[in-house]
Amino acid sequence: MIYLWLKAGHIIFVIFWMAGLFMLPRYFVYHQETAPGSPENAVWVDREGKLLKIILWPALVMVWLFGLSLALTIGAFGQPWFHLKLAAVLGLTFYHVWLARYAQALARGERRLTGKRLRLLNEIPGAAAAVIVVLVVVKPF
Repeated sequence: MIYLWLKAGHIIFVIFWMAGLFMLPRYFVYHQETAPGSPENAVWVDREGKLLKIILWPALVMVWLFGLSLALTIGAFGQPWFHLKLAAVLGLTFYHVWLARYAQALARGERRLTGKRLRLLNEIPGAAAAVIVVLVVVKPF
């Protein structure tokens, strides 16, 4: 029974995390169009900060806690598909940290990327999710 609870918790927090990973770069696109120091800029800084603090960081922690517990429960560390899944989740974790740092840069008034690049970066979580789902469901190796 513990397996099912761990699995449910993992899926729930993956959904929250992925939703945040899709939203934050979209916020950045709109944020970049505001003038640094403007009232609109302050609103976007606040929104991004709340998304990170209330949804993204807690979801990230819970995904890892439930995921590692689940992996230990099913003995996934000895399965080849799991190593690639783990690499993809690590990649998403680094992406998450990069997004948090970019939010800090935007808050300081730095606009390093174009809206087009941010829109392209927004595809990373979707591609990673597709790979992860195939690995977990199909277990191709």
